[in-house]
Amino acid sequence: MSPQRIVSLVPSQTELLFDLGLDSAIVGITKFCIHPANKVTSKTIVGGTKTLNNNKIRDLYPDLILANKEENSREQIEELQQHYQVHVTDVVTVSDALAMIREVGTLVGKTQEATDLAQQIADRLCPVPDPSVKRVAYLIWRNPYMVAAEQTFIHSMLAVAGFSNAFSDRLRYPEIAAYDIQTARPDLIFLSSEPYPFAEKHIAELQAICPNARVVLVDGELFSWYGSRLLRSSDYFRNLRTELAASKP
Repeated sequence: MSPQRIVSLVPSQTELLFDLGLDSAIVGITKFCIHPANKVTSKTIVGGTKTLNNNKIRDLYPDLILANKEENSREQIEELQQHYQVHVTDVVTVSDALAMIREVGTLVGKTQEATDLAQQIADRLCPVPDPSVKRVAYLIWRNPYMVAAEQTFIHSMLAVAGFSNAFSDRLRYPEIAAYDIQTARPDLIFLSSEPYPFAEKHIAELQAICPNARVVLVDGELFSWYGSRLLRSSDYFRNLRTELAASKP
C-alpha cells in the first residue's frame, strides 16, 4: 500500500512529491520547503532541515519520512529511524538525482509518473559541448566565503551547464579566503541566491577581489535543487550562457 501520511524534510523532494500528484498525502514539511508556493502553506511545518521538531513529526503519525544525507542532521534522522520508516537519499550527481526521482516514485506508488519525469529531465539536461569552457567559482556563503567544490551536486550541474569548476581540486564546501579565490583564477564568479542570499550589493566586494573575473548573481535553486525543478534548469542555463556571451566586455 502506498504511504498516506508523508513528511518531507527536503525542499527539492517536497516539490517533487507535489509534482507527482501527492498533495493530499503530504502532511509535514520544513520551513525551507517553499515550492509550490500555492500548496505548501496548508502543510504543517516541522522545523528547519537541520532543526527538526520531532514532537511535531510524532503528532503527524507519518508512515513515510523522506530525508537526505546532506541536508538533514544525521543524529536527528537516526532518532526518527527508531520510530518510523525513513528513506534517506544521497544525491551528488545528476545521475543520482534521476535515480532518486525514480526511487521515490516507486516508494510512493507513482512509478510510471516518476519514470516519465526522470526521462524528461535526462532529455533536457544534456552536457553542453563548449571549446571555450569558462572557469567558475561558485560561492554559497559569505563570512566566511564558502564555495561548492568537487563531490557536490552543484559541481555536477556546473558541468551540465557548460562550465568548469575553478575549485574542482577541493572537496565538498570548503571555507576559503579572498586569496584562494584569486589564485583559482576564475573567469566567472557565481554568487548563489541560496543558502546565503547574495545580492547586487555583494558584487563590488567580489569584483574587488578578482578584477578580471565577471561576477554574476545566479539562481541557486536551479543549480542545487535535485527534484522536479531540474526541468527548469536547462532553459535557465541556456539563457545564462546567452546573456554572458552577449555582454562580454
